[in-house]
Amino acid sequence: MRIDVVTIFPEYLDPLRHALLGKAIEQGKLAVGVHDLRQWATDVHKSVDDSPYGGGPGMVMKPEVWGPALDDVSSGTASTSDLDSALPHLSKPRHDDIHGVESHAYAEPSVEEKPLLIVPTPAGKPFTQEDAQAWSGEEHIVFACGRYEGLDQRVVEDAAQRYRVREVSIGDYVLIGGEVAALVIAEAVVRLIPGVLGNRRSHEEDSFSDGLLEGPSYTKPREWRGLSVPDVLTSGDHAKVDRWRREQSLKRTLERRPELLETAELDAADLAYLEALKEDTSWT
Repeated sequence: MRIDVVTIFPEYLDPLRHALLGKAIEQGKLAVGVHDLRQWATDVHKSVDDSPYGGGPGMVMKPEVWGPALDDVSSGTASTSDLDSALPHLSKPRHDDIHGVESHAYAEPSVEEKPLLIVPTPAGKPFTQEDAQAWSGEEHIVFACGRYEGLDQRVVEDAAQRYRVREVSIGDYVLIGGEVAALVIAEAVVRLIPGVLGNRRSHEEDSFSDGLLEGPSYTKPREWRGLSVPDVLTSGDHAKVDRWRREQSLKRTLERRPELLETAELDAADLAYLEALKEDTSWT
């Protein structure tokens, strides 16, 4: 996969070089280019914004700067060098390598000729785990990170000639720019590329992967500050452990995101457990 990010603050995107994303770069599974939008500004002040037509507060980012930038990024003629991994990672066998687990792709490799252009905006469609899964098969993703009052809408309309455009929101709140959203979406997508995570189950059992929130997790020591790991997790009974985890997932979802239960796939045991929870008010 290739990811390009256009921004007026390239340093904001340095986390794309770290941790799993940095390792994916080392493995050749990911290439990342970060482009300073001001390279395409033509006036002496390198300005990228102007006051909005019709009046109002804030500034709007100029189409005559964004247009050429997205043209060059889509054609591969932008001059910016790709990012390197921040630190060399140890090359050692991982869980799936040791146990011979085959990588699992959520989406077939994209056959689209046009890159996917993601425009982070609070006015966009909510970003979901389903989007992350679908986009993990993309060959080329470009992020257009706006600032101020966002991009002139004509930038988005014009870009549709060269891109498949998606205006996306990461939540019902407003940030000062699109860079943080680009980091969120990039990490959510890249971790699902086959082979990026060392253990396939790490993402197969994530929150939202089955429509529910993930339940609680525990590690050593068995007791800490008077708090103990639930006995079922040390019982050695894998069927009981699996059922306990499922019930904890259902309980947490009911407590925190009950609307998710409306679309989740639930069997008879799940429905019976939820009904018992609703009758027992002590869990609330």
